[in-house]
Amino acid sequence: MSRIDDLIAELCPDGVEFKTIGDLGTLYSGLSGKTKSHFAAGNARFVSYVNVYWNSAVNVMPDDLVTFEEGERQNRVRYGDVLFTTSSETRDECGMSAAVTGEPPEALYLNSFCFGFRPADVALLHPDYSKHLFRSPSLRRQINLTANGVTRFNISKAKFLQVRVPVPPLEVQREIVAILDRFTELEAELEAELEA
Repeated sequence: MSRIDDLIAELCPDGVEFKTIGDLGTLYSGLSGKTKSHFAAGNARFVSYVNVYWNSAVNVMPDDLVTFEEGERQNRVRYGDVLFTTSSETRDECGMSAAVTGEPPEALYLNSFCFGFRPADVALLHPDYSKHLFRSPSLRRQINLTANGVTRFNISKAKFLQVRVPVPPLEVQREIVAILDRFTELEAELEAELEA
């Protein structure tokens, strides 16, 4: 047996618990009320669609800026959040995710073409676990089924809240992260060697 199997047998002898996303936290929207002119220059950082789409972990110091007015209220991105793309031309590209694995050093917002999931308790769902979990084939299949459309697909938030997520104890989550992070490093090394 592997270390993960041993930990699961010890810490959750009745099996890993599954919860719906709706049971684990809440969803929030990206920027609202912004026009093209707000993005010409800016005074606040925001997470772009591309940042979410291409990264399993969000770049918390992006170069993308948006203009904020005094007293304006928008949802801020926080450590532990998981960000998702709202729509795409194909069902398979909807709901791509990126976890916020580091504390944003300054106010950080989310573009209007994405939405965020905020766990009620970060201690239940470790951000480094989330970065792998929500891009895993089994979760991607569930998320794909929440998208509706014909020429453009959009995530149904009501369906999205019903997606079931495995929530093993934190010790198991950390072990999974250690293994998957190592595989990711090895893959990057191999790609670099093949390109060279």
